[in-house]
Amino acid sequence: MESMEADSEQRPLYRKQSHYKNLDEIFYIEKEQYRGQQYSQIYFARLHFMRTLLYSLIPGWKPQIPVCKVLGLEEGKECILVGTLYKRMKLKPMILDEYSKERSATPLVKAHNFMNSNDYLVLEDETGRVRLDGSVLLPSVHVTGVVVAIHGKATGAGSFLVQDFLDAGLPPQLGTTLTLNEDKYVVFVSGINAGSTSSNPLMFQLLVDHLTGHLGDEKEQRFGAEIVHVVIAGNSVELPTSSLNGQNLAPKDLSAISDPIKELDIMLTQIAAGVSMDIMPGSNDPANFSLPQQPLNKCLFRGASSCEAFRSCTNPHFFELDNISFLGTSGQNIEDLDKYSSAKDKLEFMERTLKWRHIAPSAPNTLGCYPFSDRDPFLLESCPHVYFVGNQDRFETRFLKASEGQIVRLICVPRFCETGTAVALNLRNLDCHALSFDIQFS
Repeated sequence: MESMEADSEQRPLYRKQSHYKNLDEIFYIEKEQYRGQQYSQIYFARLHFMRTLLYSLIPGWKPQIPVCKVLGLEEGKECILVGTLYKRMKLKPMILDEYSKERSATPLVKAHNFMNSNDYLVLEDETGRVRLDGSVLLPSVHVTGVVVAIHGKATGAGSFLVQDFLDAGLPPQLGTTLTLNEDKYVVFVSGINAGSTSSNPLMFQLLVDHLTGHLGDEKEQRFGAEIVHVVIAGNSVELPTSSLNGQNLAPKDLSAISDPIKELDIMLTQIAAGVSMDIMPGSNDPANFSLPQQPLNKCLFRGASSCEAFRSCTNPHFFELDNISFLGTSGQNIEDLDKYSSAKDKLEFMERTLKWRHIAPSAPNTLGCYPFSDRDPFLLESCPHVYFVGNQDRFETRFLKASEGQIVRLICVPRFCETGTAVALNLRNLDCHALSFDIQFS
């Protein structure tokens, strides 16, 4: 245990400990073999899993309505279809448009969003596809890749009029009762972006000193002693892309690439010397682009990797602390949903992924992922107690409560380099609050 002694007259403070269990095995691709498979297989695996689940829910939803396939539709006859949604989007970027002689001059509605009032949904199963009509299943809410059950009837125009729909809902949760009787905290931070113009090393050093008990009065140090784990949720470093052109690098270019990583390693070594920590890769980090991102190579962190408490993890990241389960990403899944659908806030996107039982439904259509041949690792078989997403614009949080007793703490972790804010979560009751740091010189 790390001793945190404020001065010689005070009793030393010892950091509390927790039991940690890494559950990232489902996201590792090192045992996968690429044999030229296409993405259709991950869609088949997703549909097979979700259809079995939805079939078990239909008797309690609409037991009197028959279930059929797209090929078996009869005009005017009510039935239930189960399939994968495809969203036809007029403004969706297409790689073929780059080679088209006649490029569209239609302006985008928003610089970051590709939705249009003419978008519509199609449902597809193994037998065929059918366009969906009606105002029940909204294109603005759903994205390509979501599996749902829909109730309605075929029309004379060859479409399907949706009258009601059913999604899978939250998966079962193991241990819905919190049993911890003392305060223990997990701290989340993301978007450090060491080496970027927006990064402030002094502000990050304040966070490091706070985590390790070298900052603040006795009250602050007592809080620091209750921090049992730190999660760094992606985009920890920003490298100059102009230097990564495949050419031989001059010494100054090598320094521009290595210096941000060395700076980050110094900070992480200080944290890992005193408290257990996980680091996840993000979209800007030196890792594979497609999900699931594999752990950052430990050779990047020569100092931190020598500490037993340092762990390089996958993105998405799944783990347990004192029997409380955590699931999180570095933000790519939610940012992609924000491009192709709409919601009142980022927490609503997070809620939808839990109710759809899939944390990255838009992969592989608009979000890069590995072409798994026999499974979809992003499917949710159990409900986490804490669901966090990194690299967001601001700190947001709320509880999501389901009818079967599941309770999930949703957390949007803001970019630290822009906001100076980390997030602390109490394992005793899942309450969380922001830790804000600022530097002002008069």
